[in-house]
Amino acid sequence: MNSNKNGLFKNSLFYIVIFLLIMGVIYFFNGNTNQTTSQEIQSSQFVKDLKDDKVKNFSVQPNGGVYKVTGTYRNGQKVQVQSGLIGGNQTQSKEVTKFTTTVLENNSSIAEITKAAQSHNVKMNAKPEESSGFWVNLLVYVLPLLLFIWFFYMMMGRAGGQGGGNGKVMSFGKSKAKPADSKQNKVRFSDVAGEEEEKQELVEVVEFLKDPRKFTTLGATIPHGVLLEGPPGTGKTLLAKAVAGEAGVPFYSISGSDFVEMFVGVGASRVRDLFDQAKKAAPAIIFIDEIDAVGRRRGAGMGGGHDEREQTLNQLLVEMDGFSGNEGVIVIAATNRADVLDPALTRPGRFDRKILVGRPDINGREAILKVHSKNKPLANDVDLHEIAKQTPGFVGADLANLLNEAALLAARRNKTQIDASDMDEAEDRVIAGPAKRNRVISKEERATVAYHEAGHTVVGLVLNDARVVHKVTIVPRGRAGGYAIMLPREDQQLMSKKDAMEQIAGLMGGRAAEEIVFDSQSSGASNDFEQATNLARAMVTQYGMSKRLGPVQLENPAQDTYGPRYSQETGAAVDEEVRRLTNEAHDTAKKIIEEHRDKHKLIAEALLKYETLDEKQILSLWNTGKMPESTDTSEFPSERAATFEEAKRELERKEAERQAALEKDHGQSTNSDSSTADQSTDTGSDEAETPDDVPNNDQPKDNNHNDDDNN
Repeated sequence: MNSNKNGLFKNSLFYIVIFLLIMGVIYFFNGNTNQTTSQEIQSSQFVKDLKDDKVKNFSVQPNGGVYKVTGTYRNGQKVQVQSGLIGGNQTQSKEVTKFTTTVLENNSSIAEITKAAQSHNVKMNAKPEESSGFWVNLLVYVLPLLLFIWFFYMMMGRAGGQGGGNGKVMSFGKSKAKPADSKQNKVRFSDVAGEEEEKQELVEVVEFLKDPRKFTTLGATIPHGVLLEGPPGTGKTLLAKAVAGEAGVPFYSISGSDFVEMFVGVGASRVRDLFDQAKKAAPAIIFIDEIDAVGRRRGAGMGGGHDEREQTLNQLLVEMDGFSGNEGVIVIAATNRADVLDPALTRPGRFDRKILVGRPDINGREAILKVHSKNKPLANDVDLHEIAKQTPGFVGADLANLLNEAALLAARRNKTQIDASDMDEAEDRVIAGPAKRNRVISKEERATVAYHEAGHTVVGLVLNDARVVHKVTIVPRGRAGGYAIMLPREDQQLMSKKDAMEQIAGLMGGRAAEEIVFDSQSSGASNDFEQATNLARAMVTQYGMSKRLGPVQLENPAQDTYGPRYSQETGAAVDEEVRRLTNEAHDTAKKIIEEHRDKHKLIAEALLKYETLDEKQILSLWNTGKMPESTDTSEFPSERAATFEEAKRELERKEAERQAALEKDHGQSTNSDSSTADQSTDTGSDEAETPDDVPNNDQPKDNNHNDDDNN
């Protein structure tokens, strides 16, 4: 409610409307008052009314060569006035009690007026000429103009404050970036894990800001700009914060989209203002996040070379490497689309150093997990190295989210530590979403999903040179009715043709199993086909793994924004090759499942019984045909419940059982203390055999009092 109110009163239009309403009301009432109580008459009419004894009193005042006469009638006079209403002029009758007129300054007129007034005993008053007429006119005509100018000034100042953030008139051209407080920035290089090479590249920037003579004495110049490039979530912004925290210099942070507004020239003005602020505080760092918003290649805009974004880019190019120079100012920019940046922006002299912040390897993921698990109590069965192996392709943001989900699950399960089961469930939630155990699934559909996922598993177990089956489940998550997770044996930077074909065969295992077991086809394999087709197409058009088309690159996803660059005949050949690769993989998967029908059935039946199988259970079924003996089947009823009410009741029941167990333990300890006290009481009674031993008779009362305290 308060935010809406503040937004209303901050709106300039609100004040303008209020001002106009007040002026209109004042003018309306003032004009109506003058019109209803007074009228302007001719001097002859005044003399006639005076002679007819209609005037009660009047006053005469010299005013610029004439006499100004104002007076009051004895009785109200009916006059006809015109009112300009919509639809034409109309006349109406009104009663006036006062009048005004002017009389020439001659003796005859004054004598005639004086004689008529004396004959009817009319009070006549004389006023001196006003000496402040000029100031009155100035007040009446100039003061409203000054008030309007002041009002307009305040409104523009408020509008400027909204645009630029400093409350000055027309300040929307000012930069929104403000220097961050180095004392409040607690991020250091030690907080950035898994990016050792990237940190080493940025250490030189920090050293130059702290001690530039170390480099200048050797004739070296520090890079004007550092471009951090990489996928989303890899820690580019965190690296920039760490540089600012380590250097301890003013740090100006702004987003690329903050430069461009609806006003032409605002972006360029903000760039100039940002660099002016940084030069005054040099040495300083300017961090521009998502620089591709203003740094895109020129010439592609609707306005040719004169649109707002390109003007902003031109000004940025000049500020980074122009005649004026930017000594002591280092620009750090981050983007995940470095391929669309203008070449003039990425050339040496502007962004001299380009740092690729890629996805971390297994060691990097383990280091990131250690950083994010500092404030989380982990159980002894949590192996961060094993989790790092199970999360290939995860970036820093994904791993932080993984640990946070595990902590939320542990809290939901009323635990004091995060154990391996929480981490395992958190992985599934991050990859595929929360489990939907209350989804109604028919028996036939459940069997189809089980044999489908078992098909992926069997093909993955046979073709296991590159990938290992980690988990398979038929519990619905997200849009998937079930899924099988196959992880690479080790981090790979390159993919061979054999690895690619094995992956496609593993994806085709689900459809092959459906055709063999049920002699039917379901829509559950649509996502498998999508992944298989994309991989096969990349083999043909990007990796040159097709004998028919040869070692050529026909497609580049980063640059082909307007479609393919090859002919229709080549496109037809690409489609035929993609279809050939997927058909070969499908035949391979079908052959493998036919050869291992018994093990395929065994895994599918285990899935129908247990719903989820991990790597250890799958290998045990494959090798021995049995489930491992030490199978942990701990369940959490709150997650197995079908509805929210059932989950709530189950949690309340578990909490009541826990409280009852605590009270039972407390009661047992109390009874033990009571029995001990009773034994001491009986001993005291036995010792008190003499009738005159009064203190011994009081001893049981003291012991009973102690028992009450214990209870």
